[in-house]
Amino acid sequence: MKTIMRYVTSYIILLTSYIWLASCSNQEAPSVSTGVVTIALTGIDDDLSGIDIELRNISTGSQFVETTNEQGVATFNVTPGLYEASTSQTRFTASNEYYSYNGTSGQLTVLKGQQTAVDITMKRAVISRLVIKELYCGGCMADDGVTSFFYDKYIVLYNNSAEPASYDNLCFGMAAPANAQATNNNYTADGHLNYEGEGFTPLWNGIWYFPATLTIEPYSQVVINIHGAINNTLSYSNSVNFANPDYYCMFDPESGYSNQRYCPTPSEEIPTSHYLKAAVYGQGNAWPLSNSSPAIVLFQTKDVAPADFAANTANYWYDGGGANPVKRCVKVPNTWIINAIEVFSSDYSTQCVKRLTADIDAGFVWMTNKKGHSVYRNVDRQATEMLQENKDKLVYNYVLGVDGSTDPSGIDAEASRNNGAHIIYQNSNNATNDFHERQTCSLRN
Repeated sequence: MKTIMRYVTSYIILLTSYIWLASCSNQEAPSVSTGVVTIALTGIDDDLSGIDIELRNISTGSQFVETTNEQGVATFNVTPGLYEASTSQTRFTASNEYYSYNGTSGQLTVLKGQQTAVDITMKRAVISRLVIKELYCGGCMADDGVTSFFYDKYIVLYNNSAEPASYDNLCFGMAAPANAQATNNNYTADGHLNYEGEGFTPLWNGIWYFPATLTIEPYSQVVINIHGAINNTLSYSNSVNFANPDYYCMFDPESGYSNQRYCPTPSEEIPTSHYLKAAVYGQGNAWPLSNSSPAIVLFQTKDVAPADFAANTANYWYDGGGANPVKRCVKVPNTWIINAIEVFSSDYSTQCVKRLTADIDAGFVWMTNKKGHSVYRNVDRQATEMLQENKDKLVYNYVLGVDGSTDPSGIDAEASRNNGAHIIYQNSNNATNDFHERQTCSLRN
């Protein structure tokens, strides 16, 4: 009897092994018209299973998602072409601090009937309580319904915590090239940014900074006008009114950014103490933030004033190489970066490439300009609903997404805030997960 049982058990094991091997073979073997991509994750010491990896066809924009097995490996069977993979995870520590782990592959070439294997090293970044909540930079239609108006950009910072947040030497910068769809000569032959792993992010042309300590109360925000700190609705009804004493603005004509079209004299409602200062190291008379696809970086200089850091030639770096002052950037240490967002243009869906490395922003968010849209941070539904003070204050059935891009939480953040709720926004250092395109910028609600 025992002999028979051993035989049956052995048979079952052999049969199970055969089925498992057959299934693996079917999953990994390329077909006549496709290729296989095998992606292995490293850089996280604990469990690597159950992590979603997104593979995007750079040429067509098609996206595929597979989940890692216990070994941290995900397998894709896709048509030949150029691809880029990205992934993100959030992990909590015993002290309830949390970190994001992000990784990208660089460009991958998938060939018909062949296998492509790649390792992605996950990079850890501390999650900041100060976040970019919203970016409006794409402009709106003029009242004639034909032309567009782009000189009304703004950014909203938000304290995503229950404690006051204070920052000295707080700065804004933008990565190069200005447009994600522009020719990017900062990639190596294997499809990686040439500053990846160097510990810095190059920021182009000039930076803006708060001249004094900025303090934001819990679950509160600060609006910073980038261009046109006036009541723009007097000339363009679809635009934004920035005549508000609570707002800040980027205005410093003495720096060299003196173009009146970009930066007219601010509204008298905005106190001069709310004017940001600029440090210009490139060329031009205005901060040339893209109206289609910028990459914005929020950072804090450490042990040095922002102006002194920007004036130090040892910090210079040139977009695409060479020494052309038009291409001049400063190397901001990644450890200084608090938050960032990479935007891709919907009008150039097959041409946009990343400028921010995975530890800064592992993803991107699509944006359509000229329509008054903004990119807006998604709500962390679980964390927000857990706040006791939010009982009966949250508003659901959010409907302001654009073409399938929406807040998956279903919570209408602005309506909830107006109802007295405290919102906690999602923050994984991956704009694909953290942001969506919003039909109307929030300052027009």
